[in-house]
Amino acid sequence: MQGLEPPKHSRKKWLLLVLLLLGVGAALAGGFNAALSYTNTTEFCTSCHSMKTNLTELQEKVHWSSASGVHAGCADCHVPKAFGPKMLAKIMAAKDVYHEIMGTIDTPEKYEAHRWGMANRVWDKMKATNSRECRSCHDFAHMDLSAQDRFARKKHEKAPDRDETCIDCHKGIAHTLPEEPQSAEAAPAEAGTTEAPATEAPATEPQPAAPSGSGT
Repeated sequence: MQGLEPPKHSRKKWLLLVLLLLGVGAALAGGFNAALSYTNTTEFCTSCHSMKTNLTELQEKVHWSSASGVHAGCADCHVPKAFGPKMLAKIMAAKDVYHEIMGTIDTPEKYEAHRWGMANRVWDKMKATNSRECRSCHDFAHMDLSAQDRFARKKHEKAPDRDETCIDCHKGIAHTLPEEPQSAEAAPAEAGTTEAPATEAPATEPQPAAPSGSGT
């Protein structure tokens, strides 16, 4: 029976191989996480020329600077926290790179021509996910309604029963609110429709690349 035991040098080779694979796997995982974290930074999101407009508008809003010091960047409002939806958002963001290269919204005039369509695609996405990214910071269950004015308190009290979500009332708090085109012909291709917007809201921004409709 002693002759059936594997040689000691063979066991050492397998152990070294396992350790090597674990090391490579850890290095790849670390690199992947680092790259993922970097692509979630506002600096990365606004490194494209087309996104400078978004950054300038955001820097003038309460989600960028507030009395309490609370700050939200691009990823806080446009990138899901859960791994699966986050990866899908990253894949969909490839079209942003395409439109940046093609110069779809590389001038103020082009940007304004597409703003309504881009904004509507973001609003539709937020509506479909029950304002998922907004609710990572804002949630009806944790609101101190007594600290709100009467109008806001009334709206927030009834919103859950009405199946309303943040984006139904809050549009334009992070970026300039676009004007609805006067006719269907004036709207960019694939533009959605929406109700007349209210005043404030958990950050909404025109989607990073033009006529397609997902964000990073």
